[in-house]
Amino acid sequence: MSGLLDLDPDSGVPPFEQVRAGLARMINDRELAVGTKLPTVRALAADLGIAANTVARAYRELEEAGLLETRGRAGTFVGAAGDRSLSRAKQAADRYAAETHRLGLAPEQALEIVRAALGG
Repeated sequence: MSGLLDLDPDSGVPPFEQVRAGLARMINDRELAVGTKLPTVRALAADLGIAANTVARAYRELEEAGLLETRGRAGTFVGAAGDRSLSRAKQAADRYAAETHRLGLAPEQALEIVRAALGG
């Protein structure tokens, strides 16, 4: 797993966010299939050279988003919501497009707002 997920120590992005975003991307890109068992928090933290609380926070946020499922002592697994994430994002984009159209914003303005919200 650690070979699939690398952290950039020079990045301005906090380590927990790098872990969260990296795992979310792998789940949404289906590099990690539904049902895949993830390393324990401690194991992944040791592999990445970061604190266990950092990985725990990333796992917790991914679980709240429905991308991960914790099954007690059995471990943490990729949840079925990962298959639905892109569909939900498309639905949200459709609602946003309809609202910006209703407000009379030009497509370029709507895209600028999205880029700013995404931090880029």
